[in-house]
Amino acid sequence: MIYEIAEDMKKAIENKCDAYEIYIDEDRAIQLDSLKDELNFAKEEIDFGIGVRIIKDNKIGFAFTSNLDKIEETGLQAIENSKLTKIDENYAFAEVEKVKDVKKVYDSKFDDLSVDESVELLKDTIAIANDSGCEVTGSGFSAGGGKSLIINSNGVSIENEGTGFGLGLSVTIQKDGEIATAYNSQSSRFFDIDAEKLASDVCNLAKSSLNTKPVETNDYDVVLDYYASIGLLNTFLNAFDGENVLRGRSILKEKLGQEITSPSLSIIDNPLLEKGMYTSKCDGEGSVSQKTDLVKDGILNSFIYDIYTANKAGTKTTSNGLRGTYITTPAISPTNLEFKFDEMKDLSEIKEGVLTTSVLGAHTANPISGDFSVEASNAFKIENGEVAYPIKKAMISGNIFEIMKSVEGLKSEIKQYGSFIIPKLLVHSLRVVGQ
Repeated sequence: MIYEIAEDMKKAIENKCDAYEIYIDEDRAIQLDSLKDELNFAKEEIDFGIGVRIIKDNKIGFAFTSNLDKIEETGLQAIENSKLTKIDENYAFAEVEKVKDVKKVYDSKFDDLSVDESVELLKDTIAIANDSGCEVTGSGFSAGGGKSLIINSNGVSIENEGTGFGLGLSVTIQKDGEIATAYNSQSSRFFDIDAEKLASDVCNLAKSSLNTKPVETNDYDVVLDYYASIGLLNTFLNAFDGENVLRGRSILKEKLGQEITSPSLSIIDNPLLEKGMYTSKCDGEGSVSQKTDLVKDGILNSFIYDIYTANKAGTKTTSNGLRGTYITTPAISPTNLEFKFDEMKDLSEIKEGVLTTSVLGAHTANPISGDFSVEASNAFKIENGEVAYPIKKAMISGNIFEIMKSVEGLKSEIKQYGSFIIPKLLVHSLRVVGQ
């Protein structure tokens, strides 16, 4: 059926434009949320639609619909919409290339997954947390799966399929008038979410965050746990966006070939990663997926581009024109970002430092300079290689581009949160202001 719909759209527009791109998306999703320990939202949704982009006279137009009776009308609307855009010779669609196989992106268990089964998983998670002595303040479970097809006038025809599952939990605990909170989540391409481990980990984090002590204001070695790391790394990665580079909004603009991180670090954008959350045969434009070495042994090697920005920059797309649905056009975004360190430090090597599980206010970091000042959350003092005690509220400040020059990996499990596939990070000489 999906190919027949694409063919109908093709017939409607192919003789009325210079080039076309047809994207069809078919998805089923389950979404659950709880307020405290009571389920307050449950939805199962099936979405099917088509988006079309056309190029005519070096202008681009886009339209979409979920109404299969309006395929021809939608195609003609895209052509009409192109009249509202400016002439730009950098508009183009993907060319045919050899498509690489991807592995472990679809779990057939999703086909039979019901809302009732999903509700039971969420209830079990809540029960485990409650039995551990924590009060659940919120939780959520999501599952989604489907397939997409992209074809264009250059002969590209690529079909992708995938599934994804996620479970999140936030809790609070009170003792002797003191309150501590904690949050964590799991995500996977497969229905292998470990609810018991998640609930236990979150509750243990909350419990260990009680009985806080003040920390002395000083410059410390700081261990950034996973959430703390990605909060700050988002600002760092914005500088790799090809559009930001072209517009002069990236501090890395003139630094290709220069050392920008610790020499022990390499960063790879890898949309071909087995079981990666952003793994696919192609990006949202139909550009065949490829690995891109963004940083190699500390040296800036590449930025990320979609077709349009690559053409403007006089280079080739890095297959980073992503889109999540047929109702949007592609936008530059990373896929699976692997942070690989040649060697990893052990916690026992830190004489005095601070570990922070997450940070609050990372979105306020200066996107160009990289300066940040954030509040440490679920933070702990490190003394003589051991986590000594939880600390009261503290502010951490620094510059993300400066701390990346000496960043190290800490021996820990490699996990994927969002696009980032990372260990815990060790950064040096960060200012920690005690409160």
